[in-house]
Amino acid sequence: MKRRTFLGGVSALALAGAADAAPRIIETRPFGPDTVREMARDLAAQPYMPRPLIPEPWRALTYDQYRTIWFDPRRAVWSGEDRGFEMDLFHPGLYFPRAVEVAVVEGDSAARLAFDFDLFARTDQTPELPLDETMGYSGLRLRHRFPGEANAREFAVFQGASYFRAIGAAQHYGLSARGLALDTGEDSGEEFPDFTRFWVETPAPGDDRVILHALLDGPSAAGAFRFEITPGPACEMRVECSLFPRVDLDHAGIAPLTSMFLYDQTNRPRFEDFRPAIHDSDGLAIWNGAGEMLWRPLANPVVLQFSSFVDDSPRGFGLMQRADRLSDFADLEAHYHERPSLWIEPEGDWGPGVVRLVEIPSDREIYDNIVAYWRPRAPLAAGQEHRFAYRMSWHDAAATPKGRADVARVIDTHMGLNFEGDRWLAAIDFAAHPELESLDGITLHVSSGRAVTSDGILQRNPETGGARLAFTFDPAARDAVELRAQLMRDGRAVSEVWLYRWTRA
Repeated sequence: MKRRTFLGGVSALALAGAADAAPRIIETRPFGPDTVREMARDLAAQPYMPRPLIPEPWRALTYDQYRTIWFDPRRAVWSGEDRGFEMDLFHPGLYFPRAVEVAVVEGDSAARLAFDFDLFARTDQTPELPLDETMGYSGLRLRHRFPGEANAREFAVFQGASYFRAIGAAQHYGLSARGLALDTGEDSGEEFPDFTRFWVETPAPGDDRVILHALLDGPSAAGAFRFEITPGPACEMRVECSLFPRVDLDHAGIAPLTSMFLYDQTNRPRFEDFRPAIHDSDGLAIWNGAGEMLWRPLANPVVLQFSSFVDDSPRGFGLMQRADRLSDFADLEAHYHERPSLWIEPEGDWGPGVVRLVEIPSDREIYDNIVAYWRPRAPLAAGQEHRFAYRMSWHDAAATPKGRADVARVIDTHMGLNFEGDRWLAAIDFAAHPELESLDGITLHVSSGRAVTSDGILQRNPETGGARLAFTFDPAARDAVELRAQLMRDGRAVSEVWLYRWTRA
């Protein structure tokens, strides 16, 4: 294929530090704080045009062939420089039939990176593939050199549609986030807009964070995103996004999260597996505008189900992985006990809407079947700019996001028939907490809108040091029952509100 003339060859050497150490540059363009926002606004004013497909031989790669090609970390952007960060690139193909542009920003200029096959290691089983330096990549990976360590370790990946993932320093990848969710669960089908271009600002020596910009585009909307990403024991992100709808967005998901829940002790009998649980997340936490802390254990239903938690100006929500012991999963390879929780903290007033939870039936752990996001009550009008800002914390089970209400957390839910087999029994374990050092004076609030519940019994759990609330309920002939429970002292909450949707399997 005809190769384009390189622009800014001298800049390429400055960027890489050595001519053979990092990607070459195709072109250099001006870049400023509003560049991506203006591009998104202009895109939204035009009919949607899908990006071109990469050459067919790349799209035809099998899974095994795709795995014969991998990025050589010695060729990373900023490799060998005293910046504390390095950036790897992913080649397209297979699941990624359309490539993205990646540029590195320094000062007021953005240098677009050429697709360079020499950046990748390959085996002798790699097929011959057509090469075009304008093709682009499928995404990128960010790595950081933590204090006292010689090598840089990855902490964030942006790849596929508008998906991205991150981890704290001692974690394994689990749930994902997205830039925007559209029409999730609708009969008309879900739309998946893409991040089509990335710009990554070159960190200065000593910087503890890296800034990434992304352009989003899809049939219904375009958008500009700015991520300020700080790796550490928890990976912290501050996100600013400007959305420009082409059509009125009646069902837009802001700060969407995607995870996997196959089973735990609440639905264990449905799965013949040696492991006691399999999930990336085990519950949805919400800190609503009224100050209540809500906990909704996740489910893998037999039919698609939706839950909407009505709110006004939410303080936070997220998908949590509170099971954090190896014995919770008995899996020596998947490290489910080291998967991150992800907490979203809105900035500014998000107004009225719902935290929406979608639970999709699943029979294998390879499928993401959980989605959670904020859905504004009012549609996002076409032809206008809609701005949102929020913070994301990818943390472990023990962390408590800043500012969250200090009440006893739910750490486990057990569900099954009682001894006589004529009613269902729910047992809820609350974590140890100063308010629960004495159980005297604790009042139990157990209710259901459609089932008869017992009063409940509160006992000390000697293993957790916290308390266990147990009660029974009778769903009668109903296929679904909503349950609620909370611990109170002198009229004030001392625990999260436990919310559960029991469904007949």
